[in-house]
Amino acid sequence: MGPIDYIVVEFPGNRMTGEGFPILVDLVDRGLIRILDLLFVRKDADGSVAGMEIADFDADGTLDLAVFEGASSGLLGEDDIEEAGKALEPGNSAGILVYENVWAAPLATALRRGGAQMVASGRIPVPAVLAALEETDAG
Repeated sequence: MGPIDYIVVEFPGNRMTGEGFPILVDLVDRGLIRILDLLFVRKDADGSVAGMEIADFDADGTLDLAVFEGASSGLLGEDDIEEAGKALEPGNSAGILVYENVWAAPLATALRRGGAQMVASGRIPVPAVLAALEETDAG
């Protein structure tokens, strides 16, 4: 198995256009990632947080996420929905995606066979990378 990551993507004003979904499907189709969980949550003006059903988010009459219906490994629970809700502004919604980096599975397997083990991992936020690159270009 490859490394497992998660992302929480906020949609201001509950406005989900569906623009990113074809790219997500492409990543799955090319075998780069495997979706383990996909949930949607909304945070109401009063601060309450609730799960959302998979739906036609861009209102074009087709179910945008039908391909992901049932994508639930059980890794995400009610506490994860509440935690994601803490990061949201009232009146917004979010998608919570848990995925396996399938592309990395052969490397991870080979490293484990050789006795290696992961001792740290992390992610550098894109804005931090862009700021560092701009600083380098300016200097």
